[in-house]
Amino acid sequence: MDLATIIGILGAIGFVVMAMIQGGDIAMFINVPSILIVFGGSIFAVLSQYTLGQFFGAGKIAGKAFMFKIETPESQIEKIVEMADAARKGGFLALEEAEIANSFMQKGVDMLVDGHDVEVVRATLSKDIYMTTERHDFGKSIFKGLGDVAPAMGMIGTLVGLVAMLSNMDDPKSIGPAMAVALLTTLYGAMLANLVCLPISVKLGHRADEEKLNQSLVLDGIIGIADGQNPRVIEGILKNYLAAKKRGSEEDAE
Repeated sequence: MDLATIIGILGAIGFVVMAMIQGGDIAMFINVPSILIVFGGSIFAVLSQYTLGQFFGAGKIAGKAFMFKIETPESQIEKIVEMADAARKGGFLALEEAEIANSFMQKGVDMLVDGHDVEVVRATLSKDIYMTTERHDFGKSIFKGLGDVAPAMGMIGTLVGLVAMLSNMDDPKSIGPAMAVALLTTLYGAMLANLVCLPISVKLGHRADEEKLNQSLVLDGIIGIADGQNPRVIEGILKNYLAAKKRGSEEDAE
């Protein structure tokens, strides 16, 4: 569970709500027409840009902003070096008994055991990386789209409220509700975009980068094993994926 995402979003919303409560009755910040304009309008405006499958699939991808488990690059390097040692001593068939938790790594190892050419392995795994990145980009772009559209829908609601207010200036009782719609839609649009959608979009981008880095590391490791490179050479190449500080500390320890 990513506590930073949960604490960040809930904390931001909580401070805004606290400010509302301090300003008076919280009920005055609730307006059904404004909610319909911003939330309903934003969802359907973004839906029109994608297929139904892509749009509703974004909900599953969004879960990675809150719940995401990925192996560290260090553990991946350790596992690959271990397999490289095994392959060097007993051939690719020795990898058949290896316990591998990462499905992407398992796929690469299975291809080596089955005797596929190194270029076929490279092309297949590279395609997998590309398709995974594409799926993440769809989810990220949908929340980015919601973050872009919500303030615009807030502005549309503001204009609707102003038109309603100006067309009924002779009725003082209608000015208040119309002005509420005008102001609250802008508030709702800004909150939906900046407190929820855009943070999730950015976090999904980070998750995609982390997964792509891990998969690229695994790809280089699998190709190194396929080429019969020395395990220590493979380890040195893969350590380039680590931050310089981590590479230095590990090398010093050795």
